Amino acid sequence: MGAVVYFSSASENTARFIESCQLSGIGIAVYRIPLKPGSAPLNVREPYVLMVPTYGGGDAKKAVPPQVKRFLNNPANRAWIRGVVASGNTNFGTAYCAAGDIIAAKCRVPFLYRFELMGTREDTRKVRDGLVRFFRDHRS
Repeated sequence: MGAVVYFSSASENTARFIESCQLSGIGIAVYRIPLKPGSAPLNVREPYVLMVPTYGGGDAKKAVPPQVKRFLNNPANRAWIRGVVASGNTNFGTAYCAAGDIIAAKCRVPFLYRFELMGTREDTRKVRDGLVRFFRDHRS
């Protein structure tokens, strides 16, 4: 069907959100961008939606985690991105979910959904259902 590539910091908020979506149970592969710089890099060769937390405490220039930048700087990884979902903290003001805005603009893909911190049950349902529809409608 497609894949979700995600990054989660040591807080594991994004990892818990991914787990609650139970994506592998509906045929969506799930890959995690490594947290530690010395880890083997992730190479994805299938269409995916990127799920990313927003960093920077409100400074949009620091919104995209360095590990995600490194992953997307690989042209082969970047070639397969089809959309982005971002989490953030409303305390960041105008930089709320800014990582999604930045990645969507730079990679020229749709920003599909935004949610706060670990998300709600409603966010989980919307993301899960939305990904099924997205991959069904955007086969490539």
